[in-house]
Amino acid sequence: MDSKTKLIFEQAIRTYGKESQMKMVLEEVAELQKEICKLWRGRDNVQAIAEEVADVEIMLDQLKLILDIEEDVQRFREKKITRLKERLGIE
Repeated sequence: MDSKTKLIFEQAIRTYGKESQMKMVLEEVAELQKEICKLWRGRDNVQAIAEEVADVEIMLDQLKLILDIEEDVQRFREKKITRLKERLGIE
């Protein structure tokens, strides 16, 4: 993430508190889940899903800062993408 965004997220964490922001991660994931369920039931809500994905990504970025796991997440992400590539037989 760029330095300006990181500063904003750090200020949000200081303002609202770590515990509150961690709870917000769960709330935003639940809202995304709800919108996906609506899509499965035939509702045309792709834009609502896009908005909730943005909210989840923002909160996950804050969670990574709170727990100081940015590098760990990146390492696991790369490992899991490599494993998926191998399972799919992609060279």
